[in-house]
Amino acid sequence: MIDTIIRKDLENIKNTVKGDVFTDKKILITGGAGFIGSWICDLMTEFGAQIIVVDDLSTGKIKNIEHLTKQAHVRFVQTDICTFKSDEKFDYIIHLAGHASPDEYQTHPIETLQTSAVGTLVMAELARKNDATLLFSSTSETYGDTEIIPTPETYWGNVNPIGPRSCYDEGKRFAEALLMAYRKQYGLDVRIPRIFNSYGPRLREDGLYGRALSRFIAQALAKQNITVYGDGKQTRSFCYIADTVTGLLLLATNSEAIGEVVNVGNTQEVTILELAQKIKEITKSESPITFYPLPKDDPKRRCPDTTKLEKIVCWKPTIELQEGLQKTIKWFTK
Repeated sequence: MIDTIIRKDLENIKNTVKGDVFTDKKILITGGAGFIGSWICDLMTEFGAQIIVVDDLSTGKIKNIEHLTKQAHVRFVQTDICTFKSDEKFDYIIHLAGHASPDEYQTHPIETLQTSAVGTLVMAELARKNDATLLFSSTSETYGDTEIIPTPETYWGNVNPIGPRSCYDEGKRFAEALLMAYRKQYGLDVRIPRIFNSYGPRLREDGLYGRALSRFIAQALAKQNITVYGDGKQTRSFCYIADTVTGLLLLATNSEAIGEVVNVGNTQEVTILELAQKIKEITKSESPITFYPLPKDDPKRRCPDTTKLEKIVCWKPTIELQEGLQKTIKWFTK
């Protein structure tokens, strides 16, 4: 579904990204029914691309792309990307499939690792055979409990390789290493954005999928306790979905991004407690904030250095947290 909030954001993205690059191109989008993927599917159809959306719906929602599936140039394939096969010729592969919610990937650690390792291998081989551009969605989690803030791409990371978050962290790190090996051995056109916390319309808040921001909004609107883990002093940097998608597509279309790892996120750092208080204020909720023990290996701070993104694509995120939260809360309220 595209409502007025999403429609306005899509139009703003189209004013920044040159969509004619994708016109009449065949594009494979893995995880296309998910949060970020569905936004990219919307844009690609409006750019005039032919798209194949691959999603097993383990975390994605068909309603995110249902409005697209009746279009002649859109095809949806419900399958695990680890077993996906195709003889079609693709120009771009946008590989977004994966379990990104900590509660969800810790419940399904093997599937999470398989998606990052086996699934990425399948996509790399497909891109190699097609001589396609492969954009892989990596994550700020590759930095682990970082010791450098803001964190540049040159930081190697501080990750527990056998901890509860390792299925996601190390899976993404392996995928990055695999794709860089394909770049070195085969000359694959690969681009690796490390995405920092994104939020906005279509972000799931239910069950295992809920992340702090969407969970806080849902709890505030439902007049439930707003649950903060730890003392709330840990920080994150939240990037509004339209800014995240703009950054991804600019990297996908700029030749200077070939073979590069690039942070994509907002540099505005906020504590989790401040986030809960902001959401409570905007929603005018009387929900109390309650505290629970901090999960093991939860990073203390997270904030990107986006100098490289700004240098390559001459752009940086534009939506401040207050504005982004107002948009997101309005969408959740609807």
